Amino acid sequence: MELEYYMSSLSPTRIVELLDKYIIGQEEAKKSIAIAIRNRYRRMKIKEEYRDEVIPKNILMIGPTGVGKTEIARRVAKIIGAPFVKVEATKYTEVGYVGRDVESMIRDLIEVSFRNVQAEKIKNVEKKAHEEAIKRITEIIKPYPTPSSPNNPLFSIFNIPQNTNIPEEVKKDIDNQRLEIFDKIKKGLLDDEYVEIDVESKPIVETYFIPGTNVTFDQYGIDMNELFSSLYPKKTKKKKVKIKEAIDILKIEEAKKLVDYEEVKKEAIWRAENLGIIFIDEIDKIASKGDSRGPDVSREGVQRDLLPIIEGTVVMTKYGAVKTDHILFIAAGAFHISKPTDLIPELQGRFPIRVKLKNLNKEDFYKILKHSENSLVKQYKLLLEVENIFLDFNDDSILAISEIAENLNNSTENIGARRLHAIIEKVLEEPSYDIEKYKNKKIIIDRNFVFEKLKDLIEIEDKSSIYII
Repeated sequence: MELEYYMSSLSPTRIVELLDKYIIGQEEAKKSIAIAIRNRYRRMKIKEEYRDEVIPKNILMIGPTGVGKTEIARRVAKIIGAPFVKVEATKYTEVGYVGRDVESMIRDLIEVSFRNVQAEKIKNVEKKAHEEAIKRITEIIKPYPTPSSPNNPLFSIFNIPQNTNIPEEVKKDIDNQRLEIFDKIKKGLLDDEYVEIDVESKPIVETYFIPGTNVTFDQYGIDMNELFSSLYPKKTKKKKVKIKEAIDILKIEEAKKLVDYEEVKKEAIWRAENLGIIFIDEIDKIASKGDSRGPDVSREGVQRDLLPIIEGTVVMTKYGAVKTDHILFIAAGAFHISKPTDLIPELQGRFPIRVKLKNLNKEDFYKILKHSENSLVKQYKLLLEVENIFLDFNDDSILAISEIAENLNNSTENIGARRLHAIIEKVLEEPSYDIEKYKNKKIIIDRNFVFEKLKDLIEIEDKSSIYII
């Protein structure tokens, strides 16, 4: 398996190196998650008789908002090509109450896994599907004559029986014309010509509920959309589009014909079970505190519902049964009011690795803006270059933004690196809005520029003289 081969090259140190490109600091958290990911590969390589005994070492991240908890989990999933979902613990309710049940996080994960595998399989047959799409358009433009269409009108032949009594010389002539049309379409010479195609037309209902309940058929592994599509013939409708657009539409249809969907389901389930990562945010919000009653009872109920999912169970989905034993769960919370020890003991035991993420300071913000692969400075440069507006952030401006971010976090609510978004948006508000004024110009962003643009923000958010320089 290509994915397994790729994972073999990802040592823990290599994973941390890749994370370092996007996430500044938080070395302990990155190291812990890198080891957890490598252990999944190690488990695949040991004898099958021992494989099921090796359970994932789930991780509990403790730290305030905006310090990189979600980004570490999301980025590592992207690095290894693993299906990933982020859920919020507060969105779930105890069994018997109206709301999302905890098993839905597994259904979300297998949905992501299925889409990922499907996209890969479609990409593998893209070239073949592209040619098949052009072939279909060619046949629409130049159909074989039938008793009802002696003059070759432009309509699809797929709903009309092919005339098998065509003289050989006529068929040969049409085939030659088709070859010419096929070649022109392939070269893009007919992109702006219009053609009428048959496209699939079927109502898609996302969720079917069992009558009289708030339980969906998906929860029992029944795909109602698939069931209905197998009972009734597919409906099509005619659509007149440019040939370039027709290729894109028909290419998807042809690619789906070339993909073995049973194989896709099987691979999707394997990836969800063995590589899947579920990030449970705000787990501190469902921690019970002491013997208090009221809402805490419901919180503890959610924890107890989570327990079998994390310990290992089987969840029925529309793609089949999914075992949760080897899914990696990463929980996170600020734990400002509650403590990790306020979680029920059984749940605590299922998160043996705990890492504390530190608050970010101005040095961290500077590195985030200056050195991270996806820094906001780079993003805004690219965005405004689209409008032919060219930004030049000098080092002093980045230092100034970093200082202001730290001071605002200290004097108001600490929202970590998210503060940078608000600050840079404000700094670049004028050129982002008045594009005609700044078009084809280079804007030097220096320290004075930053403080001038943030003057109102600083006065509103902090009345102290902390920013007087």
